Amino acid sequence: MDAKVWRLLDANANRAREGMRVLEDTARFALHKPRIARDLRDLRHNFDVLVRNQYGRFLAARDVADDRGRFNASGSYKRGVRELVAANFKRCAEAMRVLEEYGRIISGSAPRKIQNLRFQIYAIEKRFEAKGRG
Repeated sequence: MDAKVWRLLDANANRAREGMRVLEDTARFALHKPRIARDLRDLRHNFDVLVRNQYGRFLAARDVADDRGRFNASGSYKRGVRELVAANFKRCAEAMRVLEEYGRIISGSAPRKIQNLRFQIYAIEKRFEAKGRG
């Protein structure tokens, strides 16, 4: 498979993992939602199990120095934590969707597993926004 596709997969795996970590830490430390933090940690670990075997390929394809689409984030979350949370749920779901679609090129079973994780993200997002749930 083309190194450019592996690079795309690496970027999206990193994006999904980073978004899950932001959400997990926000739930755990900023909003004291321990059940959701635990569910996000479990989801992140399950995601890692799926992509761990490809780590060498991802790393070999990574080219941060020549990433023409990279930009410096200068915006802010004007509405605070709520906007940050929404942005990171979207980041995770979008990255997983890319992995799901491109996963069809390299694996018969990975797309279904990634899809399952993506739907778990949607369910956790709904619980995250529910009042008094943690």
